[in-house]
Amino acid sequence: MDKREFDVVIWGATGFTGKLVAEYLAANYGINSDLNWAIAGRDAQKLADLKETLSRTVDASELPTILANSNDPDSLLKLAKRTRVVCTTVGPYALYGTPAVEACVAAGTHYCDLAGEVQWMAKIIANYQKKAEDSGARIVHTCGFDSIPTDMGTWFLQQAMLKKHGVAATQIKSRVGRTRGAASGGTIASMLNMMEEAKGDAFVRDAISNPYSLYPAGAAPGQDEADQSNARYDPDFQQWTAPFVMAAINNRVVRRTNALLGFPWGEDFRFDEALLNSSRFQARSIATISNIGMGSLSVTPLRNIAKKMLPKPGEGPSKADREAGYYELYFHGKHPHDPDKDMRAKVTGDMDPGYGSTSKMLAEAAVCLAKDKPAGGGGIWTPAAAMGGKLLSRLRENAGLTFEVISVTALSKK
Repeated sequence: MDKREFDVVIWGATGFTGKLVAEYLAANYGINSDLNWAIAGRDAQKLADLKETLSRTVDASELPTILANSNDPDSLLKLAKRTRVVCTTVGPYALYGTPAVEACVAAGTHYCDLAGEVQWMAKIIANYQKKAEDSGARIVHTCGFDSIPTDMGTWFLQQAMLKKHGVAATQIKSRVGRTRGAASGGTIASMLNMMEEAKGDAFVRDAISNPYSLYPAGAAPGQDEADQSNARYDPDFQQWTAPFVMAAINNRVVRRTNALLGFPWGEDFRFDEALLNSSRFQARSIATISNIGMGSLSVTPLRNIAKKMLPKPGEGPSKADREAGYYELYFHGKHPHDPDKDMRAKVTGDMDPGYGSTSKMLAEAAVCLAKDKPAGGGGIWTPAAAMGGKLLSRLRENAGLTFEVISVTALSKK
């Protein structure tokens, strides 16, 4: 990549999550320091207001600002040409994300986002994979709670399995333990938009239902089936499980990671994610509520009501609530030949998953893309496939995440 004016530009910096990313970079990397970064958005006054807010803790007077709008492709291309990485929080990405990807691909600029919209990512892969390879742009989706903890947790456990036993796990089960945090308004908006798109678009419906919809073109699908939709007993964890809303994204991202890395875990590698529960009754209740909720959102009048009642993009929890949040995920890796050699890992985050931890993960992903030597060339990547151990180190050292191998019997029950 040729010399650029900036290492990172946060596009959408005046939105709720964008502000958190800017605050994180200001607090941890400073202004006009080794990391040369800027903020961007469509409203000059809001950008000025953000600089004033940041100046309460650091001198942000010299922080550069850039005007760019998703409705103005030229402005996005000019932005992309000035920086090594565009870090965007402007969603729903299916509505506003494509022009930014297109600009980065054209400029050979790296890109990271918080997208959890499988149908949009599938379209981006189909339309821009070859162009990104040619330009050298590394496009990395899902750099927040969906899907960094799951993707990197799986990668971490496989590295541990390979180091200890010399083989990869043929199957990994991701199980979500204790969590505390509010639902993200941006995630809800993306989900509602996805339901709207699915009404009249067979491609979208297939992307949502196909467990391998994010697989590289030409790769033969593995053995995994549809995402869990009911209550199931997991004998490895000796607990009941229920559907986890993020599994529809995380499952497909992890499968794509294995494929992008050249199938080091095997072409028949299996992965699934679910929510741990304390009882069969709780698991069945959550499964029922989840299925009713998703079914309701597929009905246009009920979806319109939900839009008015649920949290909206730009809204989010207070600082105290973000700092009081947390999450934990467990990963059980099955040895291909000897169950006694199964391994388990635990991943934790020190803030609420949807905002506090997500903003830190996205920021560190952007810095990693800008500062750390890339593991591969251009293309549409996943976090683990794109950044691997370099991102793991940043998450551990800076973003409040822990990754550890634990006993296969160790588990903090909900």
